[in-house]
Amino acid sequence: MNDDHVKGAGKKITGSLKEAIGKVTGDKKTQAEGTAEKAAGHAESVLGKSKDKDDKS
Repeated sequence: MNDDHVKGAGKKITGSLKEAIGKVTGDKKTQAEGTAEKAAGHAESVLGKSKDKDDKS
């Protein structure tokens, strides 16, 4: 498993938590930060998966 894949998964989890906390508390800034972090984590995870495929080729 690629390092980017692991980091991306962590960011997705953290972003999801921030997003949920923002929704529950009504804090739009925290919710937006969580959404952005989750998206960045998804992109990093996809990059890691791509690198994994390249390593197997």
